[in-house]
Amino acid sequence: MRDAPNRRAGRKGAGEDRQTDNRTNLYDEVTARIVTELEAGRLPWVQPWGSSGSAGPALPRNALTARNYSGVNVLILWGAVIEHGWPSQSWLTFRQAQEAGGCVRKGEHGVTVVYADRFTPEAEKERASRDGDEAKAVPFLKRFTVFNVAQCEGLRAGLASDPAPLPEREIVPVAEEVIAASGVDFHIGGDRAFYVPALDFVQVPPQPAFFEQINYYRTCLHELTHATGHAKRLGRDLTNSFGSKDYAREELIAEMGSAFLCAALGIVPTVRHADYIGTWLEVLREDNRAIFRAASAATKAAEWLLARHREAQAARAEGRLAA
Repeated sequence: MRDAPNRRAGRKGAGEDRQTDNRTNLYDEVTARIVTELEAGRLPWVQPWGSSGSAGPALPRNALTARNYSGVNVLILWGAVIEHGWPSQSWLTFRQAQEAGGCVRKGEHGVTVVYADRFTPEAEKERASRDGDEAKAVPFLKRFTVFNVAQCEGLRAGLASDPAPLPEREIVPVAEEVIAASGVDFHIGGDRAFYVPALDFVQVPPQPAFFEQINYYRTCLHELTHATGHAKRLGRDLTNSFGSKDYAREELIAEMGSAFLCAALGIVPTVRHADYIGTWLEVLREDNRAIFRAASAATKAAEWLLARHREAQAARAEGRLAA
């Protein structure tokens, strides 16, 4: 939680109309999927890990390139792993499965994920050059299908593997390092966890106060995700009043940011907070892009914190070499 604190008009062509409709349908599809999960009382980003043969905590990744999926695709792929009980968070396209020496088994159905980017049409480049101003990029969204490696056969050895989960009730050195490397003023004490934007500090209860000590790290990472929104970091609006929809949006970012970080660090929290589920449903039902924006912001926050950790590791390594 946080401390309560001139574009030219033009006629669209048929192709542009179809692109807009396609993007809208994709936003609607994904949002409807998340809303269904929330209505059933399930949080797609904090499902019970390691149950009945399902994969342990890890960010979904491409098995061929080892690149992690991000944003709303994390929620989509986590949901598919949980639904089917697959033992891996690694994925391939149909063609990549062939490149990896195997194939997708006959009869298997893939999972649709989305790719968002921007491009500048040639006509817009010409107009900008003619008018002497900056060309406007056009957003696009497209879908593609991936398959879990458990749906494939004959794949070569050595593809991206899933990290082993850490045991519960263990001090996690890498999490301690991420907290320290963030540079955020971090206070331990009291019986509440919160971030104060005006004073830019996080406070959490001491770890022994947690019934299950592993949940201390989930809470720390939740509050650190809020702190990434400070103006001197990623610059999100943290001035929203408690109980407002904008406040709930920021809580959604912090919940997913913590989940993404726990997955990246191999931490298995057990608490499942759903304090804002009603407001989240309101936000998602009225805005089909809200979950995309929140997941994207959560990914950026997690990446910001992990980048600071990598920089600190590199600095320590250089210091040891110099010594």
